Amino acid sequence: MKGSRVKVWSIIALLIVAISVQAQSFDKNIQKLQLTYQLVNSLYVDSVNQDDLIEEGIVAMLKSLDPHSVYISADEVAAMNEPLDGSFDGVGIQFNILDDTLMVVNPVIGGPSEKVGIRAGDRIVTIDGDDVAGTGIKNSDVFKYLRGKKGTKVNLGILRSGQDGVLTFVVTRDKIPIYSVDAAYMATPKTAYVKISRFALNTHKEFIEALDKLEAENYENLILDLRGNGGGYLKAAIDIADELIDKDKLLVYTEGLNSARRNHHAHKKGKFEKGNLVVLIDEGSASASEIVSGAVQDWDRGVVVGRRSFGKGLVQRPFDFPDGSMIRLTIAKYYTPAGRCIQKDYEEGVDAYHNELGERYLHGEMSNADSIQFDQSLEFKTKVSGRTVYGGGGIMPDVFTPIDTSMYSDYYRDLIATGSVNRMVLNYVDNNRASLKSTFKDYKTFEKKFEVSQEMVDLLIKEGKSSELEYDQEQFETSRPLMLAQIKALVARDLFTSSEYFQTINPISEAYTKAVEMVESNRDYSQYLK
Repeated sequence: MKGSRVKVWSIIALLIVAISVQAQSFDKNIQKLQLTYQLVNSLYVDSVNQDDLIEEGIVAMLKSLDPHSVYISADEVAAMNEPLDGSFDGVGIQFNILDDTLMVVNPVIGGPSEKVGIRAGDRIVTIDGDDVAGTGIKNSDVFKYLRGKKGTKVNLGILRSGQDGVLTFVVTRDKIPIYSVDAAYMATPKTAYVKISRFALNTHKEFIEALDKLEAENYENLILDLRGNGGGYLKAAIDIADELIDKDKLLVYTEGLNSARRNHHAHKKGKFEKGNLVVLIDEGSASASEIVSGAVQDWDRGVVVGRRSFGKGLVQRPFDFPDGSMIRLTIAKYYTPAGRCIQKDYEEGVDAYHNELGERYLHGEMSNADSIQFDQSLEFKTKVSGRTVYGGGGIMPDVFTPIDTSMYSDYYRDLIATGSVNRMVLNYVDNNRASLKSTFKDYKTFEKKFEVSQEMVDLLIKEGKSSELEYDQEQFETSRPLMLAQIKALVARDLFTSSEYFQTINPISEAYTKAVEMVESNRDYSQYLK
């Protein structure tokens, strides 16, 4: 959709010409809007910021349409596009601010910082001569310091454990990739697992690369994890679906009052058109995620497991203003191959629309599939087996897995929310990095032999107290399995990559274990597609 942007200023220019030629037929509502603006500017009791007046007017106009037609200021456009564009210019580090100090969690492999020798655990104390340790630095400050035009240089002063004095590194900024495939590994000897966090410019390429690497393992089944994936580019979703569904089959179509129907078909032989497939979704899976899971479900290509998806079936097109701002206007709805529009209702307004997920919790939907009520008038049939599916309000999975609250406690929530768990793990790994790297030279060894020690538990409790959290033994014991798994997963991410994080944390998820169990049982798998 990005390539189809329309320059708003050119449209405005044409409108001005039309107005000057046909002033008499100028729309009365536009005249009213223009007159209001002139009256406020000329007669209002106080001074008015004209830019703010116009922007607020645009925001209010779009807000009355639907929850996804929005105005985006020039400052926000770049930040919004960055995760979807797939890269930014910078030095290439994952960082955390620990004890008011900027610490390198990991340099990006092949990035400019790694190339000059910056390591995990390094503490950045100066940037271009400015002290940044103990100054109250924030994430936004780090971005301003370290990001910049490709080819420009930045001088970093670094403290490194075991070495005296400040080390100086000169880093030349370069393109830094933002990955959307967070994990790809063998869940079992027969089953590959791939997690996609967003549908970005490079998602399809990353997906193919992930499957290419896993081909050496001779996988027979695939679990595609779209939980928490809020969407992204329509084309990226179509490209991923094309890898899973036979050539020439309809994947999705879009249509609106002023937008003619446009069909999108699979156009080539995909990487995984045969073999058992499970797609994981939840209430955070939206838009592009629903296109993929809807196509898989409608063609009876695989089994969808999890909880009902978000329910966003509207297509936006970006229109750029000359000042760098833009509006994203809903121009069409998208429909799954069976003809479903899965957009949930927004007649009650934007606030009610966004609070709808909370209502699902209150009504018991997250723990019981029977709490979900479907509009029988929106009943559809899948394309092969004729199974019943529904439109209007997300994709309902074939296999429902309730949210697991058995290990949840307020104490655990607060430890996470205050950053206590992250800080404890960062400090522990930083203080023991050499011995950890020596003991666990690969993830296989780590997975089998690493255990969260009582020392680490005590450090976590202490870290919580430093954030004014009173230790609650009963709640800690309730959350102990979840807490220990989270700690181990965070250590794995620090020592290896995000893929190992998910490989460690996934087995405590019922949806994940159900997906593995189902994809490897041909009998169970097949019965859901009949």
